[in-house]
Amino acid sequence: MKKKTYLFALMAMALTLGSCSDNENGIGGETSKYITVSTSIGNMTRVATDANGGQTFEEGDKISVYAWTGDATVAPETRERVVNNAINKLTNGSWVSTPQMLWKNNRDKHYFIGVYPTAAISDLSAGEYTFDVNKQTESDLLVAVNKDGLSYNVDEQQTVPLTFTHVMAKLVVNLTYKNQWGAEGPTVDKVAVGNAAKKATVNYLTKVVTPSAVAEDKADFDMPALTANKKYASIIIIPQDGVQKITITIGGKDFIYDNGTPFKFESGKITTVNLEVGRDVIKLGDVNISGWGSTGDPIKGEAHE
Repeated sequence: MKKKTYLFALMAMALTLGSCSDNENGIGGETSKYITVSTSIGNMTRVATDANGGQTFEEGDKISVYAWTGDATVAPETRERVVNNAINKLTNGSWVSTPQMLWKNNRDKHYFIGVYPTAAISDLSAGEYTFDVNKQTESDLLVAVNKDGLSYNVDEQQTVPLTFTHVMAKLVVNLTYKNQWGAEGPTVDKVAVGNAAKKATVNYLTKVVTPSAVAEDKADFDMPALTANKKYASIIIIPQDGVQKITITIGGKDFIYDNGTPFKFESGKITTVNLEVGRDVIKLGDVNISGWGSTGDPIKGEAHE
């Protein structure tokens, strides 16, 4: 999937679910019909912007859809699902599902989960998640849950509302330099985050992410540069509160910012760290922890080599 831009607004689009025949699942005497699923995307999402400023998934994007009947608060095992990882691909402006998604019957309420990007999930209450250091700017994790439920009704055009939200955290590190580095500034070797959890479990029904507490599941990782020597970001950091240090390496020399206490990386929020780099010291401008549409309150401090 192509790299896209994070934006604030919501967008709507159509996704279709095919209904089953009367002989298959108890929908009496009605021809196959489609359900329109209206999908909104909340703050901090990976979407494209159209010519009018609206938001939309890009052609070729894919989402996974799961559905079940029974208890809205319990995501069932694979064999009990009405829809199990149906891959919906945006094709010529419409969502095309493989396999086609069918109603179980016209009596029970159906509940839905959508996942972007696609994922085959055996346990929707405790799905395994592994941080991919090579996809920090390419693939975030969006989850939509409809626990209100919807039953098939031949007499009206139905929509299943699915609102996608971001369940991972984003970290941005901005670098500026003192005059002693010259007009062009230095060349940064890398910007690294220390001792971060790289594995977690995700409850797709509640959108709660639980980072692994196992020492072997933690490691340092380098952040990709959005603008070389100036801006570094990761959009798929596991929500956690165990990261305390950020290291900037210039000419083989490490400049370490120690926050004193661990950062709190939260689902759907951005932590922005602004650092001014001198030859002997890094000065922390501010740290903003905020929702996608707000600025947050700065935290002041200094970092030393």
